[in-house]
Amino acid sequence: MSNVFDVLKERGYVAQVTHEDELRQLLGEKPVTFYIGFDATAESLHLGHYVQVMVMMHMQQAGHLPIVLLGGGTTMVGDPSGKTDMRKMLTREQIQSNAKRFKTQFERFLDFGDGKATIADNAEWLLGLNYIEFLRSVGAHFNINRMLAAECYKSRLDQGLTFLEFNYMIMQAYDFLELYRRQGCQLQMGGDDQWSNILAGYELIRKVENGNAFAMTYQLLTTSEGKKMGKTESGALWLDPEKTSPYEFYQYLRNVDDRDVEKTLKILTFLPLDEIKSLCSVEGEALNNAKEVLALEVTKIVHGAEAAEQARQAAKAAFSGGVSEDMPTTELTVSAVEDGMDILTLLIDTGLASSRSEARRLVQQGGISIGDDKITSIDYQITLSQFEDGQMIVKKGKKVFRRVTLA
Repeated sequence: MSNVFDVLKERGYVAQVTHEDELRQLLGEKPVTFYIGFDATAESLHLGHYVQVMVMMHMQQAGHLPIVLLGGGTTMVGDPSGKTDMRKMLTREQIQSNAKRFKTQFERFLDFGDGKATIADNAEWLLGLNYIEFLRSVGAHFNINRMLAAECYKSRLDQGLTFLEFNYMIMQAYDFLELYRRQGCQLQMGGDDQWSNILAGYELIRKVENGNAFAMTYQLLTTSEGKKMGKTESGALWLDPEKTSPYEFYQYLRNVDDRDVEKTLKILTFLPLDEIKSLCSVEGEALNNAKEVLALEVTKIVHGAEAAEQARQAAKAAFSGGVSEDMPTTELTVSAVEDGMDILTLLIDTGLASSRSEARRLVQQGGISIGDDKITSIDYQITLSQFEDGQMIVKKGKKVFRRVTLA
């Protein structure tokens, strides 16, 4: 049986790791308890989180023991990593609600049976801390000069870093120490932008407990141009079907850049590497098959086989000019259209444009079609006669579709 460390490395996850040979040996010898932290800053996990979920699934399938750490405490402070401004402050109630939603989503991916994965919330130990005692027992082990040199802080010094956020690294390090003491957790994992914070926890355990701890980060999900993957015109690509429909989720992955197909197949699916290599051994239009496999496989994992197949059929129908109920849909009233609706208003109402100026630009650049007809005038009027069986398809570019129906 292959060592999960080798699996993660071969598939392109691993970015940085402490004591690589020692950790690899440990992972091959016995079940290792590890954790990844998730601050509850939104109502749903997104595609970036899904990479972390995949890592946890690979680890669990190899017999290791995941801890999903929900940041009920750290979310109240906010991680400054990768942010140019201080994060929005959430109430305790908002954080608890978000964390509850996260928990439900994780139950779709990990086995939380006896002796398997567990869920913890750092609010349990962070919210009741005695400040002076914490400073003496934990704060004394942190060097200010070294903290300021960390990328998560250094990039914020010009814009301004609050003392509130400055505490984040110490709190995350303390999480690792608590989980080491409570559950024998030896490994913290996370995105590579978390390296400084994760390293701080690893060092704290070794200083305070003289413990055998490890840190590992994995590559962030970025495009070939270095941009974060998972950003759409309407925001993040969420794992909650109420926030991003399975169709939209499928379509995003179906339309990834040719240069990103092999990497995303390795990171976002469980397909064997030789199969991935075969799928990606072609170029041009022939690579579309690999993109369809990518979209179908990931949508299956996130939303289930039935929703994935419905999304695939809807995408196929849209591409051939057909209509499917599974396509993103906007419902208009008959009264809104019977006297004519201008194309700019329609684009805003369907979410295809965020403003009239953007809608105007899309039309003027030839990016909007209704059915097979390209719209060239910003004065174009939508009428009831254009709805066949109470519906029509509005297309932006070649890949973005909206089904518009009449109430």
